[in-house]
Amino acid sequence: METRATDEQIRAVCERIASRSLQTHVVRGSLRTAIAVTGNSGAIDIGSLESMPGVLECTAVSKPYKLAGRDAHPESTVIHISTPLGVAAVGGRSVAMIAGPCAIESREQAFTIAECVKAAGARLFRGGAYKPRTSPYSFQGLGEPGLKILREVREQFGLGIVTEAVDQESLDLVEVVADVIQIGARSMQNFSLLKRAGRARKPILLKRGMSATLDEFLMAAEYIMAEGNDAVILCERGVRTFNDHTRNTLDLSAIPAIHRRSHLPIIVDPSHGTGQRRNVLPLARAAVAAGADGLLVEVHHAPEAALSDGRQAILPAEFAQLMAEGREIAAVIGNTLS
Repeated sequence: METRATDEQIRAVCERIASRSLQTHVVRGSLRTAIAVTGNSGAIDIGSLESMPGVLECTAVSKPYKLAGRDAHPESTVIHISTPLGVAAVGGRSVAMIAGPCAIESREQAFTIAECVKAAGARLFRGGAYKPRTSPYSFQGLGEPGLKILREVREQFGLGIVTEAVDQESLDLVEVVADVIQIGARSMQNFSLLKRAGRARKPILLKRGMSATLDEFLMAAEYIMAEGNDAVILCERGVRTFNDHTRNTLDLSAIPAIHRRSHLPIIVDPSHGTGQRRNVLPLARAAVAAGADGLLVEVHHAPEAALSDGRQAILPAEFAQLMAEGREIAAVIGNTLS
């Protein structure tokens, strides 16, 4: 309440709150009075309260993301992903490695890269059949033929498949093929898509939006979990800032911050986070050291010929190097590269 708020104004606010079947607790300080509100099962429309005489401001003291938050779920969640080679874990003490091209371009391209990443030790293969691009004239992905190639990769190499859905129609198709359904940064606040993902029977990899706060990020996860799907993997992929020396600014501070606020695992995408091949390995190493639950890395055997994001795709030999270095770094903090 404002410093000069009268007893009548305080009483009026309490009566308005009580009319909504909520409880009030008046706390009188030396300079001003605060009114604590309890008993709500969800968010409160504070607009009508803030407009009342004598009210200075309304502040939420508990987080709106009840399912994604750690308050009601203190134990860290481990997501188990079924693959032909067995179960891959994301979270806990396991650091998952997900690697592959930005986009599926051909059967030969996908098989070549899948063979390389499997040989290096990865269990999960990423590749986009649907590619939301900034320009409508850029390569948009192969669509259903791309999903067919991903199914063949799974059968041939035993790798779990991680691929993106861009709308509800594509999610219906992706759900049949993928072991993990990715929701991209551009779709983080596509709420109808999030709700549909919440009804899927597969784990969801949710990327942070380009300008999203951590609360907005976790609220997007809450949309998915509220529909019944609690297998959500968060992904930090860089945010848009004033810096121009990288494509995005990779926010590694989000890793410990998310671990404090949420029980959900968080992985890091250093490829989109930097947009430059030379920066991927250093930031990937830093992410593992910071406690990331996994890495999502773009790998291409001929990046100069890639139809999508070739500049940020590392070579197979560099990925093998990352796997070796990642194992050593993870071991220092008691984690295991899986």
